[in-house]
Amino acid sequence: MSQLPIDEALPALKQALNAHSRVVLQAPPGAGKTTRIPLALLDEPWLAGQSILMLEPRRLAARSAAGYMAQVLGEEPGQQVGYRIRLERRVSRATRVEVITEGILTRRLQDDPMLEGVGLVIFDEFHERHLDSDLALALCLDAQRSLRDDLRLLVMSATLDGNTLANTLAAPLVESMGRSYPVDIHYLPRDPQGALAAVATQAVVRALDEQDGDMLVFLPGAGEIRQSLEALGREAACEAVLLVGLYGDLGLAQQRQAILPDPQGRRKVVLATNIAETSLTIEGVSTVIDSGWQRVPRFDPRSGLTRLERVRVSQASATQRAGRAGRLGPGVCYRLWGENTQRGLVPYNPPEIATADLAPLALELALWGVQDAAGLTWIDPPPPGSLSQARELLTGLDAIDAAGRITAEGRALAELPLHPRLAHMVHAGKALGHGALACDIAALLSERDIFAGREARSLCDFSLRLEALWAFRRKGGAAARRLGAEPAVLSRLERSASLWRKRLRLSETAPESCHTTTGLLLALAYPDRIARLRDNTGERYLMSGGRGALLDVQCDLTGTRWLVAASLDARGAEGRIRLAAPVDFAALQQHLPHLLTESERVYWDRDSAAVLARFKRRLGAIVLESRPLEHPEPQAVQCALLEGIRHSGLACLPWNREASELRARIMFLQRHFPDQGWPELDDSTLLGGLEQWLAPYLSGMGRLSDLGRLRLGEILAAMLDWEARQRLEEGAPATIQVPSGNRRHIDYGDEQGPVLAVKLQELFGLEQTPTVAWGKVPLTLHLLSPARRPIQVTRDLKSFWQRTYPEVKKELKGRYPKHPWPDDPFSAQPTAGTKRRPRD
Repeated sequence: MSQLPIDEALPALKQALNAHSRVVLQAPPGAGKTTRIPLALLDEPWLAGQSILMLEPRRLAARSAAGYMAQVLGEEPGQQVGYRIRLERRVSRATRVEVITEGILTRRLQDDPMLEGVGLVIFDEFHERHLDSDLALALCLDAQRSLRDDLRLLVMSATLDGNTLANTLAAPLVESMGRSYPVDIHYLPRDPQGALAAVATQAVVRALDEQDGDMLVFLPGAGEIRQSLEALGREAACEAVLLVGLYGDLGLAQQRQAILPDPQGRRKVVLATNIAETSLTIEGVSTVIDSGWQRVPRFDPRSGLTRLERVRVSQASATQRAGRAGRLGPGVCYRLWGENTQRGLVPYNPPEIATADLAPLALELALWGVQDAAGLTWIDPPPPGSLSQARELLTGLDAIDAAGRITAEGRALAELPLHPRLAHMVHAGKALGHGALACDIAALLSERDIFAGREARSLCDFSLRLEALWAFRRKGGAAARRLGAEPAVLSRLERSASLWRKRLRLSETAPESCHTTTGLLLALAYPDRIARLRDNTGERYLMSGGRGALLDVQCDLTGTRWLVAASLDARGAEGRIRLAAPVDFAALQQHLPHLLTESERVYWDRDSAAVLARFKRRLGAIVLESRPLEHPEPQAVQCALLEGIRHSGLACLPWNREASELRARIMFLQRHFPDQGWPELDDSTLLGGLEQWLAPYLSGMGRLSDLGRLRLGEILAAMLDWEARQRLEEGAPATIQVPSGNRRHIDYGDEQGPVLAVKLQELFGLEQTPTVAWGKVPLTLHLLSPARRPIQVTRDLKSFWQRTYPEVKKELKGRYPKHPWPDDPFSAQPTAGTKRRPRD
């Protein structure tokens, strides 16, 4: 067996696993960790009689790794080394190393938390940070802590910060330096502006001329790969070159053609997604062309939709991709972006748990018995907002109860390897007698669109996919191909549908005349995407979840009144419907009555400044019927009116002088004598207590204009008993008699204290400043001229007479000669009139 870089780290790794239950291994791509380590650990004493589970994020990598290890042992997969992936397994009683994909490990943990017979779980390529890997690690850590302290966990990563990972897991770190040859990096002068497939095609033609050996081209998705393959097929430079694609939806034979050397010895160009970034070794590659883009799923909590977004790769991914050219010798990497862009790349890709739809994770946690995700150990915990939204969905599907505990329905949904929405559709569809059709629909929605790559605007009718699947089922690949579908994908879909039919114990396939039921079944999975036409254009819809959606005018469903959107592009203010089926509203009423709600709503309408009362029948956000309520509950009307008053503020009440002054007098005493039980009448207290002091007087009122009938002064006075009213008159009288004999108004609304505005001549003979509050608070005197213009403000009347009055007299006597200006104000006769004629 040839030496690999990882071999030097094996003694340290064995020592660490012998002493610790958790170990982190950091080794660069190409070190050989995936295929060397499981076999090297088989004879360790702590593993005696037990097996190894190795988690691989991708099906192709799992199958390839198991095949290589079996070959090393001189066996076929399924003996000592086997694999288990979706719809395929090669294992036996003799299997001691089982390579499995992520969802399968989670399912095995749920079925057997003890992991009986398993001594080691290896998390390979953990740096990819898939949601299922993070979940499986959290469950394994919990099982190790609670049930299996002898279970060992090995987390292997190529690019993550190993020290941080080791610290989080409280595990030792073993590092392998690996072996790589220098790679010469070429950048473009600037970021390209043209279509990505065209830019990649030009780069391949250039590299074929400048370099030798096979070539690996990284593109974001299958669509760009197909476009590039088509363009390269027309290039003279590629006539003698084997052009192959590599992505997850390809058949096994096509994937092997991409990985293995060409039997005819031709030079090979492999166009791949990030599936070839780490876990697969493509032999003979010495040149890498990196587009710098990848497609990742992003969940939008606002819309509840997941969409694939094309985003820039991280610096770590770019480094790994370039390293593919230096596995066997010195290599070259052409990066299809400028150096300035390179410096702006994020260091690492964000973990999927931060951006994914967490409904599947929430269901698994409930099945595990966890209501609080914080009780588990996470590398990155699930975002609380996304997790809460996921639990709301599961509650609506009856998968968990209000406390977050798994229900019988939830256990049934978890048994199917489907998103909870689709699992619910399959189970409920069976109860409706349409289980086989639900299996077909679930299969079509679980895989990439069979019409991907074609002009899809006119193919938005979901029934076209069903027809292609049924054609494939009856007549094989040729019939499906004539409809524009990919037979390889349909073959996988048929196996999935068959598997789910077996699990549901359905013996027959779906009848091919049940198109009208398709929309109903989709509504079971996507009750929030039931949509009704909202105008006469035939394109704009309102979905029951509250979001607007657009249907392309070229779609055959345009103008359909009711439909269910199975796939949407969530970008923009209104989503764009990519895939839908019509639905009969009568069927929704019959089979999904729980989606329909009726309400009698009495509410405050700001626009009309009035209480409105309406009966509404809804399907989510879609209003089916709306009419006025003739006799709304008086209590509800009153509550709504109070809401309107709070929104409008106290200024909407009829504050005449009487009411305003009474409020000010009470507030004055409350401020100075807080222990005497005076009511608090500030804005916030009055608004907060409307139900107590104002509501009893609102009978028969429903508009702001009706409030003018209120006698606010009497309402405020009613807050005081008879004794308090007497004390109010004593401590905060509304008027006071001045020396002239007249009663003058006291203003209690000034923040500085109560104010008495009075003509100076009316106070002759008065030495001390008048007081209120039982003599404790002097009035602020606004002394007025005969023309009632302010002369002086004072709280010390005696000082004014002695010091200021002489100057005032000198200034005003000539201006008002008919009014008295005595030399001695203390002994002068007070008057409100002139010298000749006193007046009141």
